[in-house]
Amino acid sequence: DVHDIGKNIVGVVLQCNGFEIVDLGVMVPWSKILEAANENDADMIGLSGLITPSLDEMVTVAEEMQRAGMTMPLLIGGATTSKVHTALRIDVAYKGPVLHVLDASRAVGVATALVSDTGRDAYVKSFKDDYEHVRDVRANKGQSALIPIEDARANGFAIDEHIRPFPPEKPGVHVFDSWDLAELVEWIDWTPFFRAWELAGNYPAILTDPVVGESASSLYADARAMLDKIIGEGWLTARGVAALWPCRREGDDVIIHLEETEEHVRIPFLRQQIAKREGRPNMCLADFVSHDGDWIGGFSVAIHGIEPHLARFKAGHDDYNDILLKALADRFAEAFAERLHSHVRTDLWGYAPGEQLTPDAIVKEEYRGIRPAPGYPACPDHSLKPILFDLL
Repeated sequence: DVHDIGKNIVGVVLQCNGFEIVDLGVMVPWSKILEAANENDADMIGLSGLITPSLDEMVTVAEEMQRAGMTMPLLIGGATTSKVHTALRIDVAYKGPVLHVLDASRAVGVATALVSDTGRDAYVKSFKDDYEHVRDVRANKGQSALIPIEDARANGFAIDEHIRPFPPEKPGVHVFDSWDLAELVEWIDWTPFFRAWELAGNYPAILTDPVVGESASSLYADARAMLDKIIGEGWLTARGVAALWPCRREGDDVIIHLEETEEHVRIPFLRQQIAKREGRPNMCLADFVSHDGDWIGGFSVAIHGIEPHLARFKAGHDDYNDILLKALADRFAEAFAERLHSHVRTDLWGYAPGEQLTPDAIVKEEYRGIRPAPGYPACPDHSLKPILFDLL
């Protein structure tokens, strides 16, 4: 996977319950996974998936395990995974036990059952039977009706071409080498931070929750203390880039015009093709761009400098602070994306100069404008990323 916060939590929980864990890191090729499993005589393999390409990679691992004649259990977990996908794609690719584990708290029970001398077979059969039922239900359910792409395009969303796009105050590419981390703290959405630790509830109510409030408050205090160190000692650096380009629509594509080089870059978008009710359009992001000339933005943010601190925690066998720092770096990255988008709205593009929004309103995306990202439903094509990164 692309980062391993959840996987690390699973590893720590299993180690605390007597299991030996071999952690291969992130973005590991299937060949290395199978090789390590054989070298270590593993009792089971666990895969974590955060983003949609991880799902396809899990299928590949299952197929290669089958091709290699392996029989050990394959555990599937992570934010993007589901019982349905496991049943339809992964379980059918591997004859050995495949088990979707809903969250880290279930890992010990699953792993313990799989090494049991008595209950293992019945336990595995319960999963196999469940997945068979899921496949039967899906087979009888049928697929959503699709319409020809020509019909979908004819039913696209129609913008008012008389509305003139707002030209940006500061077009072009803008680089930010070191955004103030202290400012970004105020933009952190803490609710996903607690979810990463398997603590359910919304911030700040979670701090006084009758069930998890004490644990959440203790974790939050540790997080704030580490934030002070991160900022005071300069552990991390927030770097980003944002750009605003002239563009126009051409069918389902957006053509970006690079004035410095006179180049034209085509960004292809996908259109909904599911049959819609009368009056409901089949949308495509390109629908919201004018044929006659418009503007479009792009951005990328990252948090740098984490590696030496993780190495220090690893050397000291400090799993807690290792996971805590990763979780905070993740929150900083999301906060930076939110803050940079705000900077675009109020300053670089400047179409909302007087914007005054509460943190809750920002989390609910009550601002003007959107920032669709490759991999999400409105823009599901991950192959757009290299195009965007080259532009930036």
